[in-house]
Amino acid sequence: MDPYNEREVLALLQEESTQRKGFEKIVAQYSEQLYWQIRRLVLSHEDANDILQNTFIKAWLNIDYFRAEAKLSTWLYRIAMNESITFLNKQKATQTVAIDDPDADILHRLESDEYFSGDRAQLLLQKALLTLPEKQRIVFNLKYYQEMKYEEISEILGTSVGALKASYHHAVKKIEKVLTEEE
Repeated sequence: MDPYNEREVLALLQEESTQRKGFEKIVAQYSEQLYWQIRRLVLSHEDANDILQNTFIKAWLNIDYFRAEAKLSTWLYRIAMNESITFLNKQKATQTVAIDDPDADILHRLESDEYFSGDRAQLLLQKALLTLPEKQRIVFNLKYYQEMKYEEISEILGTSVGALKASYHHAVKKIEKVLTEEE
């Protein structure tokens, strides 16, 4: 398969006859990184797969509205993060779990997920991440796991770089606190 070239893909997307081919290249290029970004938010393999599918469906349905002001990856991450937040909000609304621990069910699902291969340290980190508000968790994941620059995250989330730096700092502090309490 040819190496991914965003300019070529954008050109394919412009023509109705080659749009599907261009979109297939996008799916091939971004599926794995989007999957892992979603998975770090929702934790379950099945849920992450569903949200990834929804992300690509939404992207396909709206591809004509994509204007190359932003990078395709930024646009896709924005859709994926919105889909993840929508999913998490629906999940919270439908779950009747103990008021003092709304994330207990999510954590239990992570521990029993056959696809989760993490060791104790990974599980502790995931537990710590669950204590963060969604926006902080997203910022932490994009910065820590994806090693994105604040400017890129700012484009995805529509938040100022200064606010993102503060959010990441607070997230790190909270995670450190939770991890030291676990020891």
